[in-house]
Amino acid sequence: MPAMPDWFYWALLSALFAAMTAIFAKIGLGGINSDLATLIRTFFILFVLAAFVYFTKAWSNIFVISAKSWVFLFLSAIATGASWVCYFRALKIGDATKVAPLDKLSLVMVAIFAVIFLGERPGLYNWLGILMIAAGVILIGIKA
Repeated sequence: MPAMPDWFYWALLSALFAAMTAIFAKIGLGGINSDLATLIRTFFILFVLAAFVYFTKAWSNIFVISAKSWVFLFLSAIATGASWVCYFRALKIGDATKVAPLDKLSLVMVAIFAVIFLGERPGLYNWLGILMIAAGVILIGIKA
């Protein structure tokens, strides 16, 4: 079997942690407002990431970061916050087995946005996989 590129393993770990996020969040949302839970989670993330950056010696001079990077990191933060608020609200009132897969419709949206905004050109097999993800999301969302 050929060696996989480094990004593959990081993406796989991301999926694992995202799955754990859904389960842990659903349990943690018991008896608490979803917006407050999102705020608490965000504080924990801040401390965990600060420790990660410190221990990996990834800190650098933030004053040399371009204005473009600052603007797009800010926009990403706004989008992340909005996503988390919506996700936690959905988890609070819905089943994790339905909410988490529907959230993954973002994969389809990323592919479309990447073509439009980044000029990426997924191949035929990529589009087939993207369509299968979309179909899976629709099947999961159909009431049985």
